[in-house]
Parts: sequence; C-alpha cells; structure tokens
Amino acid sequence: MTDGSTRRGVLTTGTAALAATCVGCSNYNDNGSSSSSETPSSSASGPADAAAGKALAQTGEIPEGGGTIFKDQKIVVTQPTKGRFKAFSAICTHMGCTVNQVADGTIDCPCHGSRFHIADGSVAHGPATRPLPAESITVSGNSITLG
Repeated sequence: MTDGSTRRGVLTTGTAALAATCVGCSNYNDNGSSSSSETPSSSASGPADAAAGKALAQTGEIPEGGGTIFKDQKIVVTQPTKGRFKAFSAICTHMGCTVNQVADGTIDCPCHGSRFHIADGSVAHGPATRPLPAESITVSGNSITLG
C-alpha cells in the first residue's frame, strides 16, 4: 500500500469485483444445445405458471434416460425411465444460474458444477445443497403440457 491506496479503497474495489462476479453468474447465458433463447419471465408466481396449459413438447422429444431444457420456460423435462416424465426448475439452487445440459443421468449447472438427479431433482454433486424444485406437467397421449 505504498502507492497511496487505502485499505478502504482496496476493500471497496474487492467487494465491487466480487459483486460483479456474482451478478455475472446469475445472468449466465449459455450458448449450448437448446434451441430456445432465455427470456425473463413476467410471472411473479413462477416460470411454469406463466405458460400453464401450453404444449411444451411431444413425449418422443424427451430422450429416455435423459431430458430436455426449455430455457424460455426455465423448465427441465426428464424421462428417467421409459414413459415416466418429470419436470424441474432449470434454475440451480446454488447461485441461480440456468442449467445447461442433461447428461449421464444428471441435470448439470455450468457455473459451479452442481448436478441433480433426473429422477427426482435431488443433488448428485454440490456445491448445491437443495434439490431442483419440481414443476407441474401433464402428459396426455403424446403431448406434454405445463400445469
């Protein structure tokens, strides 16, 4: 600190840098395999509520033993076993990043490496400590709808 900088100045700069890093994490924008783009939700009650009743996908579009991320709706739909479909929030419970892939039986977050089981959304690998919240879907025939 011989260059005239003060302890307060160094702490303020460090705190600002840390805050910018955290904000960057929560706004992570993946250019991964999902074809839809991320848009903010206008619903205060949750991402699935905003589009409840809308057709989300056909059952054949969700791979068995895997899943598909719907970034616009912030939903992940999985098919852990043939004909059994589950839906979870696509927002990681660790720092709020959007998950970016479903692979090898887990839903994966790119920011800090958290992984969640496709069958129940529980944590497979931290740093997240809470499961992905379940979302409501309805499977009717070959159609999967929100709500």
